[in-house]
Amino acid sequence: MPRVVVFDEFGGPDVLHVVEQPVIDPGPGEVRVRIEAFAVNPLDRMMRSGTSPAPVPLPRARLGVEGTGVVDALGPGVTGLAVGDPVVLAAVPDATTRGTYAEYTTVPASRVVPRPAGLSVPEAAAVWVAYSTAYGALVEKAGMRPGDHVLITAASGGVGRAAVQIANHLGAVPIALTRHTAKKDDLPAAAVIATDQEDVVEAVHHHTHGAGADIVLDVVMGPDQQNLIKATRPGGTLVAAGFLDRRPTPFPAGTPLTIYSYRSFEHTLDPVVVRRMAAFLNAGVRLDTLRPAVDAVFTLDQVVEAHRHLDKGLHTGKIVVTT
Repeated sequence: MPRVVVFDEFGGPDVLHVVEQPVIDPGPGEVRVRIEAFAVNPLDRMMRSGTSPAPVPLPRARLGVEGTGVVDALGPGVTGLAVGDPVVLAAVPDATTRGTYAEYTTVPASRVVPRPAGLSVPEAAAVWVAYSTAYGALVEKAGMRPGDHVLITAASGGVGRAAVQIANHLGAVPIALTRHTAKKDDLPAAAVIATDQEDVVEAVHHHTHGAGADIVLDVVMGPDQQNLIKATRPGGTLVAAGFLDRRPTPFPAGTPLTIYSYRSFEHTLDPVVVRRMAAFLNAGVRLDTLRPAVDAVFTLDQVVEAHRHLDKGLHTGKIVVTT
C-alpha cells in the first residue's frame, strides 16, 4: 500500500513515522495526485511540535502544504485535467488530513495548477508556498511597483529568496536582511544587511539615501519588528506575513505606516488570484528570473533527517523530500 508520514504526538523530528494507508478515490470535483516530491516548511515544524496557531488533531496527523506530482485519477465532474498531467499543489488548507507528506493525496481540482515547464521535480516541489506568499504579500497586498525599495526579512529562507527574485523581476529594489554574514554573498539583492554585524535602521537609511524603505516584508515578527518600522519611510507599507520569531510582537500604535497582516491562504483559495499567480510564476520561470533554491533533497524514508536539518536553521533555500 502507499506510504504516508504521520505523527501521533507533538515533539521533535522523531515523532514522525511512515505508515501504509489505502489509496482514496477522488470524490466529485477532486483529483488524486501521485506525489513525486514535497517541500518541508516552517509551518510543518510548528504543526509537528504543537506550536501551530491552528489546532492539529491527533493521532495520525499528516503534514505538508505543498508538493508536485502527476494526476493519478479524476473524480466525477472534473474538466481541464487529464491523468498523467504534471501539476503543483497550489493549496492544501487541510494538511492534517490531506498533507503532501505522502505518496498520494486527494484534493479539490481547483487546488492544483500545471507544473511550470523548465523546473526539475525538486524545484517544482519547492516553488508554490514561497513564491505565492511573496507574490501575494508584495504585489496583491502591498502593490509593489518598479523603483520601490523593498526591505525583506529572513531573506535566505524560501519566502525571502522568492521575494528578492520577485522584486528584481518587477524592477523594484530589494534590500535583504539575514542573520548570518556567511549568507550575504548568496543573495541577489541590491543590498544585503547582516543583522549580526550591522544596525538595521542605519543600514537601510544608508541604502535608501536617507528616505527609508517603501515596503517591508516581515516574515519573522517579534520585538525586532520595531526596527523595521523605524527603517521604513513615513507612509510606507509593512506586510507581516510570517511568525518565525515566537516572541510577542509589540503593537505598533501611532506609526505612520500602513500595516497588513497576511496569510497566503487569503489568496491561494481564490481561483482568480491563483490564475494570476500561476501566470506570473510561469513567465518568471520562462525568463529564468524566478527559480527556487533547493538546499537539500531527502527521500521519504529520511523525513526525520529532513526535519532535523530544518530545525538546525542553517539551510539556504528549501528542503525537499522525494517519494
